[in-house]
Amino acid sequence: MKSLFIAGSLLMFATAASAATIVNKDDKAHMLVITEGGQQAEVGIAPGQSIGVCNGGCFVTMPNGDRETLSGGETVEINGGKATINTRPI
Repeated sequence: MKSLFIAGSLLMFATAASAATIVNKDDKAHMLVITEGGQQAEVGIAPGQSIGVCNGGCFVTMPNGDRETLSGGETVEINGGKATINTRPI
């Protein structure tokens, strides 16, 4: 039973580690358009909120209209309506 818990914990960590994180540092909500696996979805992000997206890579249309490609290991910070993308160290 203990090994099942450890395996499940490692799987959750691996999934979370491969997702991109988007952080809204603005004082207003923003709408993003995320295209992943041929499916497009509008995703709202509230002020101060962080969300995980793009487990297998995706395209994200940012609040200013820029379209970026994410592979799943980035942190995107929205500040002043602009997005800054930082890659995580391996």
